[in-house]
Amino acid sequence: MQKTILSLSLLSMSLMSCSTILNNLPYVYTVDVNQGNMIDQAMIDQLRPNMTKRQVLYIMGSPMLVDFFHKNRWDYVYSSKKGGEDREQKMVSIFFENDQIKGIQGDLKPSAVPVAKPSTDKTVDVPKRNLEKTLWEMMSGWIGYDGSDDGVKKEVETVKPTTELIHN
Repeated sequence: MQKTILSLSLLSMSLMSCSTILNNLPYVYTVDVNQGNMIDQAMIDQLRPNMTKRQVLYIMGSPMLVDFFHKNRWDYVYSSKKGGEDREQKMVSIFFENDQIKGIQGDLKPSAVPVAKPSTDKTVDVPKRNLEKTLWEMMSGWIGYDGSDDGVKKEVETVKPTTELIHN
């Protein structure tokens, strides 16, 4: 009995330590892991020489690594591991001089032709709905409150010019 328990525990430990068997089991879900700044070619294509740091922040986001000793270098690192696939890593370093881009180094290079990122926003026309008045709107209508100016009525005082002179 003790030998079977010992052999079963050794077998289970050997199976758990063998990642190739566990990674290839059918119907086992593995989590996608994304780390760092999302970097794609469209973002890099928008970068141009002499762009300011503020413009780079708008396009790329804040850098993953800012070296204390090299303030003029921003490093962007993106790592992605999907399911049972191998990990994919992209790295881009942007160099500045006088707060303007002087160089880009890394896995992705900007294109030679300026590229504007197309907008993915869509405008949707929503028809106006005819809603019934709420209970509060009906009750406030009975007392003459219309909801404007938060219920505070302002009286405007008009001053009429006089042509009479007051003599003492």
